[in-house]
Amino acid sequence: MSRAQISALVFGVGGFGALVAATTSNEWKVTTRASSVITATWVYQGLWMNCAGYIQACRGLMIAAVSLGFFGSIFALFGMKCTKVGGSDKAKAKMACLAGIVFILSGLCSMTGCSLYANKITTEFFDPHYVEQKYELGAALFIGWAGASLCIIGGVIFCFSISDNNKKPRMGYTYNGATSVMSSRTKYHGGGGGDLKTTNPSKQFDKNAYV
Repeated sequence: MSRAQISALVFGVGGFGALVAATTSNEWKVTTRASSVITATWVYQGLWMNCAGYIQACRGLMIAAVSLGFFGSIFALFGMKCTKVGGSDKAKAKMACLAGIVFILSGLCSMTGCSLYANKITTEFFDPHYVEQKYELGAALFIGWAGASLCIIGGVIFCFSISDNNKKPRMGYTYNGATSVMSSRTKYHGGGGGDLKTTNPSKQFDKNAYV
């Protein structure tokens, strides 16, 4: 199951890197192709160039996603079975489960922030009464969606790896119990056979002596 945890760590750390790149990027929206043909310039905007209400909400969600992704990566390193830090197997299982939950929350925050920003852009673009500059979806939004998907996938794999690890000790315990019972029965029957062999010759010897 360490392979599953390694793949989950790769997904989670990759998603965390994508979230950092999307948050710091200035390509959240770009001017439409029609206006770019007229002006021959491209205008990009990100989360740090404007203080509108919805932009502040998206900014907070992305900051929360990046912070959760960072802590999820730390928890994952301590909770993986292939690492020597983190304590006992039970403590590692709890830590890995916590890492999975944190990764999922990070992906949901990023997905919500990017979707909110994209919804605002598309609403203004298709609104016929909106006379100001119209924009299209930028590359940072797609990077944020991809990072959110990777974080969610990594978190789900971490959670499923913990459920599989909880089943293995039960199977091993049942098997050891069966072998111990069989071994005790074997010793009991073996001891009984030895007693019969030692008592039978004595009885025969007494009869022969009497005759």
